[in-house]
Amino acid sequence: MSSPLLSPRPSTLDRSAFVERFGDIYEHSPWVAELAWDNGLGPEHDTPAALAEAMGEVLRSAPAQRQLEVIRAHPDLAGKAAIAGELTDDSTREQAGAGLDQCTPEELARFERLNAAYKEKFGFPFIMAVKGSDRHIILAAFETRLENSPEQERQAAIEQVNRIALFRLEARAAE
Repeated sequence: MSSPLLSPRPSTLDRSAFVERFGDIYEHSPWVAELAWDNGLGPEHDTPAALAEAMGEVLRSAPAQRQLEVIRAHPDLAGKAAIAGELTDDSTREQAGAGLDQCTPEELARFERLNAAYKEKFGFPFIMAVKGSDRHIILAAFETRLENSPEQERQAAIEQVNRIALFRLEARAAE
């Protein structure tokens, strides 16, 4: 089975149209789409997986400070922004899909404690591509990853951000 194509096909778009369509794949970071387009997109980039890889490489090869800007653009999982309804549409769907909108008061308090401890240690929010997970899996991952070094966790966060981008591109292809 072949991978679905994105519509419109990324390789057919000029820079402005490409950024308009795909600039929000990385949370509040359209520069990732801009650089991916600048690096050159051919017909081989018209699938979600191939475009995600091209965009992911932009983020992986960016200086650490730019990577941290992308990581910090993400909201806390089950955090105050989610409770206040202030997430992007993509983040709202993703968190609800993992059941984070159904946390008990005790689970919300645990998320709040873990978010605070994580930010204190690493200086950025915990990032996890939550599709296919539930709040119990996410809480366990939170506790495990709190044991990482700052460099390990920055790399883990980048890979999770790239997984989120792939999921978002797959959703676009299914639209």
